[in-house]
Amino acid sequence: MRRPPLEPPTAQPRRHAGPRRRGYAALGAGALLLATLTGLTGAAGAASADPAGHGATTGHGATAARPAADAADCPAQSDTPDFGPNVHVFDPSMGDAAIQSELDSQFNQMKDTATAQFSENRVADLFKPGTYNVEDNVGFYTSVAGLGQNPDDVSINGDVTVDAFNASDAGNATQNFWRSAENLAITPSSGTDRWAVAQAAPFRRIDVRGNLALYPASYGYASGGFIADTKVSGQASSVSQQQWYTRNSNLGSWDGGVWNMVFSGVSGAPSTTFPNPPETTLATTPVSRDVPYLYVDGSGNYRVFEPSLQTDSSGASWANGSTAGTSLPMSQFYVVKAGDTAETINAALAEGCNLFVTPGVYHLDQTLDVTRADTTILGVGYPTFVPDNGVDAMKVADVDGVRLKGLLFDAGTTNSQALLTVGPSGSTADHSADPTTIQDVFFRIGGENAGKATDSLVVNSNNTIIDHIWAWRADHGNSGSVGWTTNTADNGLTVNGDDVLADGLFVEHYQKYEVVWNGQGGRTIFFQNENPYDPPDQASWMSSSGVDGYAAYKVADDVASHEAWGLGSYCYFNVNPAVNNYHAFEAPDTAGVKFHDALTVSLGGVGTITHVINDTGAATASDTTPTDVVSYP
Repeated sequence: MRRPPLEPPTAQPRRHAGPRRRGYAALGAGALLLATLTGLTGAAGAASADPAGHGATTGHGATAARPAADAADCPAQSDTPDFGPNVHVFDPSMGDAAIQSELDSQFNQMKDTATAQFSENRVADLFKPGTYNVEDNVGFYTSVAGLGQNPDDVSINGDVTVDAFNASDAGNATQNFWRSAENLAITPSSGTDRWAVAQAAPFRRIDVRGNLALYPASYGYASGGFIADTKVSGQASSVSQQQWYTRNSNLGSWDGGVWNMVFSGVSGAPSTTFPNPPETTLATTPVSRDVPYLYVDGSGNYRVFEPSLQTDSSGASWANGSTAGTSLPMSQFYVVKAGDTAETINAALAEGCNLFVTPGVYHLDQTLDVTRADTTILGVGYPTFVPDNGVDAMKVADVDGVRLKGLLFDAGTTNSQALLTVGPSGSTADHSADPTTIQDVFFRIGGENAGKATDSLVVNSNNTIIDHIWAWRADHGNSGSVGWTTNTADNGLTVNGDDVLADGLFVEHYQKYEVVWNGQGGRTIFFQNENPYDPPDQASWMSSSGVDGYAAYKVADDVASHEAWGLGSYCYFNVNPAVNNYHAFEAPDTAGVKFHDALTVSLGGVGTITHVINDTGAATASDTTPTDVVSYP
């Protein structure tokens, strides 16, 4: 069923936006399945060793020795590894015309929402330090990144663009998923770069020398989004974006706000004015650690930089000098590529290697076990782990400092208990000095296949930082991959650990409580949710006798301390518009559990949410306008 057409947003909307046009697409399997990714071979180039680079930067370009106790026992890998042909490494000497031709060829394959959205093609475009005069349009499952140690080492004189590219998009950007840009500078050709994305499309470590438009050129609907560790010299404008989260960045200014715009640690952010306009701003981010990233050193060797932990921080980590942290040689990273299996990946982990995961789809017949403290698993080009035969995809031990970045977990057709579990049940260790970080890690139940998983992400380890995830039970996809009894999934995120922080939390369409928070001292900065579209009737969707539906975000009854800022939950019960959800947020009524700036919306008036939090807040309106609660209790 198509949602009713609404008037397009104006150039400067504030409180109205149309429903997200996703679930209605009639996408046939034949049109959506492209050839499975094959063969990842090829050379990334050779270079001599660089003994000067094996240290930690202080944040001002100086280096310090890494303690020997931290060194991995991984059998030496190449510092100039073979990344394979789906990792495209560009150098200025190749010439702009040749690079442009390659970028255009990739984009033509990856741009179409009807054919590329659920394909198995994956690609990473990596630019060595230098200047490039190119226009890079970014399609599905494409990562664009600079290979400098700092963003300004790679300059794009042109644009890195996401827009409503296809006629089938009808001017909307609500399905512009699974693409990323990172670690480079952009001097936009027209003075404004455009990054009109939806979920799972991070924009990190970018220096925009001009303005940044987060909406389609058509002013159509958009449903993003996430920015971190970025500088925009001009104005960042959201216009038709329904919601957005920006962390630890420097903006010349900001304009726009539809439902839920949230900022933490952002210079140039607007002040808190929720609900009109709907801006929520925290002066600092309580705890953060920026993403690990690949770069090339002065001798041509590849290395991975691991930024340091920050508390109560603001601004881009590189705004006043190099990012503080530690540099690791690629010799400590096993490069995962086509032909690797769960057995070979686990063997590398057991030997003490970190993982650099190249673009591809990897079926797992056993769980990936991460047991060593300070293990880094860094993916580029949306590498996808698919558990087969009901195994859990990955488990992380209750150890310090594991970093997971840039991965997509796609549920298999036999139910998994969980796709990713961090720490075993009952974990008690204090990781406050060196927490595990889960960054740009995405989960999908259905869409490409009829996936099933009871839980997507379970966090048992204390002090874990969840920095941008999208857990999505698909509302549309290939034929036979979506339905109430087809792509089944109870919960998107379950937090059992204490003092866990989630920022940039996107969780949608799960069939029970979408977020369950059992740990003490939890914090969430920005939450975006849609209830499941497809409960067939009210009796099929009851959390308890007499309580319609399930809260999108549930804090357990025995939790004494929890705080959350900038939360939105939307309903669109298109299978049965008579379905109701009693409340979007459920929490114990105690002074230590606090919510700031929460809202509900019924998209197109299709279904209702009776209250915002517990019994507080009015029922959703029928005209796609939000119901707000500024503070609770």
